[in-house]
Amino acid sequence: MQFNRLRLAGFKSFVDATELVVEPGLSGVVGPNGCGKSNLVEALKWVMGETSPKNMRGGAMDDVIFAGTSNRPARNIAEVVLELDNADRSAPAAMNDADELMISRQIERESGSRYRINGREMRARDVQLLFADAATGAHSPAMVSQGRVGTLINAKARDRRAILEEAAGISGLHSRRHEAELRLRGAETNLVRLEDVTGQIETQLQSLKRQSRQATRYRKVNEQIRHLEATLLYLRWRDASEAVRVAEQELQAAENRVREATGGAAAASTVQVTLQQELPGLRQSEAEAAAAVHRLVVEREGLDAEAQRLAETRARLQSSLAQIAQDVERDTAQSKDAETALARLDTEKQEIETATARKGDIEAEARTRMESAEAVLAIQEKEWDELSERTATLFARKRELDQQLSETGDRAGRLRQKLAGIDTERDQLGVDDAQIARAEQAAAGVTAARRALDQATHDLEESQTTRADAQVAEAAARGTLDETNGVLTGINAEIAALNKLLAVDEDDLWPALLDEIEADPGYEAALGAALGDDLNAPSDEGAPVHWAQRANSGPDAPALPDGASPLDEHVRAPVVLLRRLKQIGIVSEAEGPKLAAHLAQGQRLVSQQGSLWRWDGFTANHEAATPAAIRLAQRNQLKEQEELRPEAAELAAHAKTRFDQLKAAVEAATAVERTARDAWQAAGKAMDAAQSDFADATNNASDHHKRAAALAEAEARVGDDLKETEARAVTLEAERAELPDGDGLRSALNEKREAVEKHRADYTEAKSALGILDREERARCDRLEAIGQERAAWDARVEGALRHLNELNTRQGAAEEELKRLEDEPQRIESNRLALAERVDQAEDIRKQAADTLAEAEGKLAEADKVLKQIQEVLALAREDRVRIEAARDQGTERRDGIADRIREVLGCQPEQVPETADFAEDDEFPPADQMDIRIERLKRERENIGAVNLRAEQESQELDEQLQTLLTERADLESAISRLRQGIGSLNREGRERLLTAFTQVNDHFSELFVRLFGGGQAHLELTESDDPLEAGLEIMASPPGKRMQVLSLLSGGEQALTALALIFAVFLTNPAPICVLDEVDAPLDDANVDRFCLMLREIADATQTRFLIVTHNVVTMSRMDRLFGVTMSERGVSNLVSVDLRQAEDLAAVG
Repeated sequence: MQFNRLRLAGFKSFVDATELVVEPGLSGVVGPNGCGKSNLVEALKWVMGETSPKNMRGGAMDDVIFAGTSNRPARNIAEVVLELDNADRSAPAAMNDADELMISRQIERESGSRYRINGREMRARDVQLLFADAATGAHSPAMVSQGRVGTLINAKARDRRAILEEAAGISGLHSRRHEAELRLRGAETNLVRLEDVTGQIETQLQSLKRQSRQATRYRKVNEQIRHLEATLLYLRWRDASEAVRVAEQELQAAENRVREATGGAAAASTVQVTLQQELPGLRQSEAEAAAAVHRLVVEREGLDAEAQRLAETRARLQSSLAQIAQDVERDTAQSKDAETALARLDTEKQEIETATARKGDIEAEARTRMESAEAVLAIQEKEWDELSERTATLFARKRELDQQLSETGDRAGRLRQKLAGIDTERDQLGVDDAQIARAEQAAAGVTAARRALDQATHDLEESQTTRADAQVAEAAARGTLDETNGVLTGINAEIAALNKLLAVDEDDLWPALLDEIEADPGYEAALGAALGDDLNAPSDEGAPVHWAQRANSGPDAPALPDGASPLDEHVRAPVVLLRRLKQIGIVSEAEGPKLAAHLAQGQRLVSQQGSLWRWDGFTANHEAATPAAIRLAQRNQLKEQEELRPEAAELAAHAKTRFDQLKAAVEAATAVERTARDAWQAAGKAMDAAQSDFADATNNASDHHKRAAALAEAEARVGDDLKETEARAVTLEAERAELPDGDGLRSALNEKREAVEKHRADYTEAKSALGILDREERARCDRLEAIGQERAAWDARVEGALRHLNELNTRQGAAEEELKRLEDEPQRIESNRLALAERVDQAEDIRKQAADTLAEAEGKLAEADKVLKQIQEVLALAREDRVRIEAARDQGTERRDGIADRIREVLGCQPEQVPETADFAEDDEFPPADQMDIRIERLKRERENIGAVNLRAEQESQELDEQLQTLLTERADLESAISRLRQGIGSLNREGRERLLTAFTQVNDHFSELFVRLFGGGQAHLELTESDDPLEAGLEIMASPPGKRMQVLSLLSGGEQALTALALIFAVFLTNPAPICVLDEVDAPLDDANVDRFCLMLREIADATQTRFLIVTHNVVTMSRMDRLFGVTMSERGVSNLVSVDLRQAEDLAAVG
């Protein structure tokens, strides 16, 4: 089975339909970080049945659907299709009918995934088993990432067994075994449940037999109850009918009394209504008089307020006239200031205009002087530049020659020092004795380090054994501690529960007598049956129901029958119960019925089991315990648990002490083991260091002769360089001597610099003078503009002052006129106030007269109300009496009708037909109703004591028997299925062990070979650890890189661990090749040399196994070794695209071209 192509649509960043062709050989996937390369790998895992959103780098499986970008809307469906070549017909039988298999997985948002194979829907389990049988799948070792390599390195030995199972091809076998074990556990659970159901049905059959016997007795008692209830109901109906007739007569008399009282109340009400009708007019008159008084008072207050406002207005007008006079004076002064400022501005403007007229002549003269100075300065600067260039060239050449001479001398010195160093080093290499001695010393160090490592290994093994023994003892002590703590906890919990059940309510004023009684163990049921609910009464005589103190039974008290012992011998109770307890006897179940016939009045017998025989014939069996018996038993149980608690606590404390001692021993053994392990690791490091020193010493001795030859060659080369350097120095000295002296040029240059500076100063002075003239002209223009603005402001101020003076004169005239108008107003207001006071007094007299008339009318109305109330009280009493009699009549009617309904419901006939139905005559003698009630209650208790009766017991028994036979047949089928499942699991385990051991041998051979190929030497092998069963054992990796000792994988360096893990992964391919292998940046931790060897190994495996490799990489060396490259780009943000190039085809085209 081969993988041909992978198609994606809407999966993560691949929103558009994309196809990845998987061809033979090595296919590389490249692209920048974050462009979607890993999405291709995840799509392959997803279509092969990945179920964990976490492994898809998401929070939910819907996260694999394209979520949209700023330019692309989100998708609701994602689909991945994988095309397989099934020409060899290696697929399972259910899907092995085609040469090509199209496996698709489609997910719709919030709807889950659907799997299809060639268009037919399949279970996810079927798809996962298809790939597991082909040695691949979402979790196959063939899906290798850089994190997978790290996981393999850091995994426990037992977890590494999974890669061995993949190599053995038993991943699918393991899944089937797990499924079979689940089915076996389910079948066993069903069998247990079936046995429970069978036992329950058998118990029910036995119960049905008892129920059929009870049914007959139940029917007889029920008939007696029915006859007595029918008689009692008829008698009560007859009495209720008579009571209704008497109530009707009393009701008619009450109606007559109500009519008489109603007439008297109507007459009194007429008088009261007449008086009420007169009151509104009187109240209206009184209110109008009061309103007139109020209006006049308000008018008087208005005159007072008007006088106050008049005084305030006159004061305000006088203050305003004074302020106006001050404002006139101020505005007059401002007008004079404005005239002075305007005259000053006119003078300044005239002076500026005169200066502007003379500006042209002065500026022309300054500009001519500046241009002349500028021309002279340009000539001087040109001459100075030429002279500076000649001087700089001469001195630069001199500095260059001096620099070269200095460098030549330094180089000659270094060459002479190098020759001296070569001579010195050659003298040091004269003898080899020191190197030989060092190598011998290093060899002795290796021997000593090896002995120390062996001793440290022995100490570590002993400490591990001691620690393991201590842990076993600790585990046993922990079990004992848990057991004793469990017992103590159970006792404490039971004591707490019993205390809660037996707790007496502190708010209860009268605690029950039961809480003051103690019964011997085994006698709780007897005491509860003897006294029952009487024990809930208190002994406090203030309670409504209580036990009162009486004298103890005297010598004349009747004795208990022979063979019965008093209950007080086994009960400790308050004195108030002694009379009762002495008349209760304890007997056995067998003797009770016999001795009951000899009981005196008031006596009773009980058994320890709880049966009761009373003097009047009442009998109760022991099937149901009474609440009092239960509470007494709980109190005895509480006492027993409190006695057991100290012993349990002592055992728990002893177990805790023992556990703490053994725990300390384990910690001490662990510390010793840790110390031994540290010593072992230190010895290992010392061994590595000794081996490294030995290798260095050997290498140094072999390099000695090579270094001597290299020194001779270097000496000849340095001598030639020294001669060449000395000749170069002579040539440079000659050229330096031929250069002219530069002092004359430097003096001429200084003189020319002074002249240039003088002419530059003249030019700067002339230019500055011209600039000053320009600035003065701009200042004059600015001042003229400012003068215009100031003059306009002063003109506006003068105009405003004149306008304000006119306004002030107008306001002054208006204020004086208003003062004149207000002079006569105070006299007018005072005249009005006097006239208004006389009108207020007259209105007050009218209001008082209306109030007196209203009070007299209200008094008459109150008297009429009192008379009416008395008559209404008499009427109310008459009506209440009528209502009471009517209610009694209605209650009697309701009771009669209720009894009639009860008769119709229970007996199915009319009340008049009851004598005929119940077979009695109306003139028969009947016992009193209370005695009939007592007899009915006794029969009902007898019926209740029978318990629940199943009248369909016989029919249910037949149905249960048929159901039991069916279940027995199903149990036999289940037992047969369980046997077959156990045989199948055993067969799977045997096959798995055989295939796993075979695969282990093959993988171990391939691993050893690949390790040597990747490391260029060394050795490595695999070990099964932790269990004798291969299916439960762990896989340990032992490796010895070149020049190092054999050690576990975790002790290697990071690069060595990665190469070793890759060797193991690819050893699996040589054992059980997968159709495809995906490598996701596994070459990241490798250098170029290791990458080259790694790629060479991939090429050999691909050729040998026909495995198709899909390699995600950033390494240039890996890219160059690929047959074809797929590039993943993201030209549009958030959307991945796929491009490809066939490197082999490109090489062929280039060769042809």
